[in-house]
Amino acid sequence: MSPAQLSRETLLPALAAHVLEQGLGGASLRPLAKAAGTSDRMLIYHFGNKETLISELLGYITGLYSGALDAALGSERPKTRQECVARILAEGSKPEMQAFLVLWWDIVAGAARGFPGYREAAQAMMTKQLTWLEGQMPEGDPDPAGGARMLMTMIEGTLMLSAVGHTDTALQGLLAGGLPPT
Repeated sequence: MSPAQLSRETLLPALAAHVLEQGLGGASLRPLAKAAGTSDRMLIYHFGNKETLISELLGYITGLYSGALDAALGSERPKTRQECVARILAEGSKPEMQAFLVLWWDIVAGAARGFPGYREAAQAMMTKQLTWLEGQMPEGDPDPAGGARMLMTMIEGTLMLSAVGHTDTALQGLLAGGLPPT
């Protein structure tokens, strides 16, 4: 791609593909620039600094994740909160979604370790996901914002337990909470 064709919009897909494949460990400027077919100076030119680049990149990836879930879940809204969480967990466990989950755990670990920008990125990503999840709540849900927060807690807990080999614990917890296992 020629320098004249470069923009944030043209760079983000290549950068996202690289980070989803390599994780955030490969998110230093030179490897990112190489993945996008440009120089680290051009990345700084387009994004201003590395922090803005990473923030916009993670926001872009969050949109990809939400879009993939939208496409997989279809246009029919779930009839209950239980159906909503079951559908999201079923989609999230598919192999094509694993790169998103691995990246998410990289971000969570970085935030827990206090790495600069990780907590802010995680907060922004979670805010976008909560907004998306509110839109997935059943028609007529009496409290879509509260329901989204409850389901997000259940989904995140289930995914974390599954990631560390406690899928049965997660499924038993869902059953105890009145949710169908996925």
